[in-house]
Amino acid sequence: MASGKDIQTVEDIKLMVDTFYEKVNQDKELLSPVFNDYARVNWETHLPRMYAFWNNVLFGVGGYKGNPFQKHIPLPIDGRHFEAWIELFVENVDEHFAGPVAQDAKVRARSIAHIFQSKLELIKS
Repeated sequence: MASGKDIQTVEDIKLMVDTFYEKVNQDKELLSPVFNDYARVNWETHLPRMYAFWNNVLFGVGGYKGNPFQKHIPLPIDGRHFEAWIELFVENVDEHFAGPVAQDAKVRARSIAHIFQSKLELIKS
């Protein structure tokens, strides 16, 4: 259940990101293997990068540098992965937050996932 508090600060973004990736790492069937076995994500560097990414996306605060799509090209992912990612993301935001910024985060996550999935399908076809 949402706490009723909206995403307002970088601390809120950290909570959103940290709890989301905890859920990703618990998905031993689909998502965790991509992040941990295939991509071998260094969580100490990945999580701060994601804080900066979402701080930029939601609040327009600079600090994120990179091309997130490029990192996804070599990954063995398909529509099932994007569906699971979105489901966990939305569930996680709803568990912790409610309000216009939380809603925006979910809309933007869906949009990003759709764009990435569409571009990957074109590249891999």
